[in-house]
Amino acid sequence: MTTRVEPAGSLAGHIAVPGDKSISHRSVLIGALSDGETHVRGFGRSADTQSTIDAVRALGVQVDDLADDELVVHGVGLRGLQQPDAPIDAGNAGTLMRLLPGILAGQKGRFELTGDESLRTRPMDRVAEPLKRMGARIETTNGRPPVVVDGTDTLRGIEYVLPMASAQVKSAILLAGLNANGTTTVVEPAPTRDHTELMLEAAGVRVRRRPNSVSLEPAGRLCLPDITVPGDFSAAAPFIVAATLLAGSELTIHDIGLNPRRTGLLDVLERMGARVSVFNRRKGGGELIGDLEVHSAELTATDVTEEEVPRLVDELPLFALAAGLARGNSRVTGAGELRLKESDRIETVTEGLRTLGVRIRSRDDGFEVRGVPARPNGGRIPSDGDHRIAMLGAVAGAISRDGVEVEDADAVAISFPGFFDLLHSVSRR
Repeated sequence: MTTRVEPAGSLAGHIAVPGDKSISHRSVLIGALSDGETHVRGFGRSADTQSTIDAVRALGVQVDDLADDELVVHGVGLRGLQQPDAPIDAGNAGTLMRLLPGILAGQKGRFELTGDESLRTRPMDRVAEPLKRMGARIETTNGRPPVVVDGTDTLRGIEYVLPMASAQVKSAILLAGLNANGTTTVVEPAPTRDHTELMLEAAGVRVRRRPNSVSLEPAGRLCLPDITVPGDFSAAAPFIVAATLLAGSELTIHDIGLNPRRTGLLDVLERMGARVSVFNRRKGGGELIGDLEVHSAELTATDVTEEEVPRLVDELPLFALAAGLARGNSRVTGAGELRLKESDRIETVTEGLRTLGVRIRSRDDGFEVRGVPARPNGGRIPSDGDHRIAMLGAVAGAISRDGVEVEDADAVAISFPGFFDLLHSVSRR
């Protein structure tokens, strides 16, 4: 499906975005391992998170859908998952594909995990290798899905130093550690998303967090009665960038998750000169939540370093667009992880923005952008089935002179059904 996004004069109004995808995945997975019911409110319903619901159902867990954003997970305990009759299809959900092997490593039975064509190209050895060190019996297909896990009750805790920062790999190891003997420790080269640690703590697990590492002890049981999922910062990011770049914009985004390990984009935009105010700060389930008010601003260039990348890795395509309209030259380094996403995001971002006249050049581990403070041309951006690139194309269309046609625009449903309608509702002509 191709969708055309016309230029907007400004963005104005009040909006909310779907519940955080990362937290939604974990609420179902950790709820499935808990004793008793987990009541999830604010669930971010999308193709990816539906894959997680379908996966735990296939593993013998009852999940009641109370509403589009509300469900109840009937946990079966730490070792209560059942061997399914068929392979588990993770769809396009990379989070599910990487976290689930850690959970299944300590279960009884044999489990095969597969996914769609895109997911089957994603690397899995960096998950399999540390799990094997823990005693897991796991095999990949030439380093990629399908993945087969033969559960065992002899997992052992290890200390593992991540070769590259990855919240998904960290989470897989920690989830395996729930059923391991001894302490499990993950050492990070840079801080990554800590939603898994926060939720496990809320479920009663002994978690020790240090600046560059996290450890946990094997759990006797989990109890996670209630989870309220905040709005997904990555879903809010396209609106933040669009409102910043469109003169006269005044947009308020409510109930957004502001976990500091997720909001690197705000720090980067602030030093570029953006005007984003945070108010009504509060905490829910260990997660920081607040409202954002975004006003348009003229931006100046900045660099994003390797140390910052984990805190805005999903927002780097949007940063490239913002840098294209900033004054001066910007650069991203240490972002080789972008080549391993739903698409090679270094190339899809570079090629897509170049067609609009943005002066961007790819690097092995990022890109360089020469900013021009003027609206880019219109054109056509192929998403390559990548939801982040589809949203990038939509924002580019809103801030362009002539509009942008986004190819495979329906890819946004992977994380944000209704995205185009919401963007249209706050666009002022």
